Amino acid sequence: MKEDINWKQEILASKKFNNKFSKKILKKGAKNYIQEIYMGNMYSRWRKNRELTK
Repeated sequence: MKEDINWKQEILASKKFNNKFSKKILKKGAKNYIQEIYMGNMYSRWRKNRELTK
């Protein structure tokens, strides 16, 4: 069974992306293409870090 993980909340709680820009995108969502790319990058980094800690 797959875990239902809210990766955005986990990133906000871990404070790994601790600047205003990252917090705003995680809380309000991406508004344009560049922000979507940045959000995808954050997700990839989160996933990689999560796999390393398992």
